[in-house]
Amino acid sequence: MSSSTSGVVNGGISFWYADDGLPAAVREPLAGDASADVVIVGGGYTGLWTAFYLKQAAPFLRITVLEQKFCGYGASGRNGGWLYNGVAGRGRYAKLHGHEAAVRLQRAMNDTVDEVIRAAGAEGIDADVHKGGVLEVARTPAQAARLKAFHEAELAFGEKDRELYGARETAERIRVADAVGSTWTPHGARLHPVKLVKGLAAAVERLGVTLHESTPVTEIRPRHAVTPYGTVRAPYVLRCTEGFTASLKGQRRTWLPMNSSMIATEPLTDAQWESVGWADRQTLGDMAHAYMYAQRTADGRIALGGRGVPYRFGSRTDNDGTTQAASVEALRAILVRFFPSLAGLRVEHAWSGVLGVPRDWCATVTLDRSTGLGWAGGYVGSGVATANLAARTLCDLVQQDSGQGGRTDLTGLPWVNHRVRRWEPEPLRWLGVQGMYAVYREADRRERTSHRAGSSRLARIADRVAGRS
Repeated sequence: MSSSTSGVVNGGISFWYADDGLPAAVREPLAGDASADVVIVGGGYTGLWTAFYLKQAAPFLRITVLEQKFCGYGASGRNGGWLYNGVAGRGRYAKLHGHEAAVRLQRAMNDTVDEVIRAAGAEGIDADVHKGGVLEVARTPAQAARLKAFHEAELAFGEKDRELYGARETAERIRVADAVGSTWTPHGARLHPVKLVKGLAAAVERLGVTLHESTPVTEIRPRHAVTPYGTVRAPYVLRCTEGFTASLKGQRRTWLPMNSSMIATEPLTDAQWESVGWADRQTLGDMAHAYMYAQRTADGRIALGGRGVPYRFGSRTDNDGTTQAASVEALRAILVRFFPSLAGLRVEHAWSGVLGVPRDWCATVTLDRSTGLGWAGGYVGSGVATANLAARTLCDLVQQDSGQGGRTDLTGLPWVNHRVRRWEPEPLRWLGVQGMYAVYREADRRERTSHRAGSSRLARIADRVAGRS
């Protein structure tokens, strides 16, 4: 490991667990065959929110959650703490179902930011939430062109409270070097991911949901969730495994487990924060093709993420968040490019996690009424809020199917029951993903050096290959 990454705590799940502590005790694993009304596979945000809303709606339901490690071990405990209104696939849903259907999905996502904050507050969960919105910046002419197009698209999908800033107005909010403009939405908040997931797991238990940890599910089939310790039988089996879906029998090519890596700095001094600004604690992103995301943490650090090494051959996942030194170096380089005055700031923690990517990059919620199998995910990095909307939608679908409820606004959203083809077999998907992100990084490099206003043709080619356009 190079000198700039020496002394960095690498892995240990994530900085968020280093800050708040690993679970004091793991909940009991499944003790043998069992039955339930609903069994949920996966103890992250999607699974826990689904259990939360289902149990509130129908307290008599016997709900069991099965988690392979401990609740929040996956992306729910490793993400960037961006609670915001982005949803993967909105443009495709507009093409498939019409513009107004996509507007309804966007409005539901806008509302979801406030719903997470409301529900956390009602349950007494202090997750360091600060609703400062989301600021996304442009640092090159090509990025500025994409920023303007992005801003106009958001307005067209009904986000009338979004604002567009020039270089001076951007600097008044966060002093990002070379920023030529930005766009801001109020529909976003910073939070501490682990405090949220721990509090949510405790809230679900208080409602009477059964949580089994250290219980990996190896296979899901109609009315059965199979584990090494026994099988749970239930009329409804809901798969909420997101980036870990590929580990299930028959699911290797369903969603690709894309890696995202993060760093957390040492706490900044008052003088350093003065040089940076960031007083409103917005979450921060950019318009690069290989984009970054960051937040100002409650204890005064910068937590910053990006793709790092995007994919491991054979859909493998990492070991407890360990990330490669090259990814740490790349993220630190982004930090210094954005904030040159912080060049001497130490990086104290680095980690990685996986997120689920469908072949068409569209988040989905599905309940197959003929089998009782349901699933939600494919959030493509926007899962902190999207998982809550997906969970409420799954809840309504189960209620509707079981005769305890009818059609709702959520069950009529265009992402419900969307189907997509599987990813290519290896080595095609490894070659494709590695090549795609290599092209995106080269496109960003060319845009930084050429100062042309148009996006690089390389990025457009990568978008077509990836299925994102």
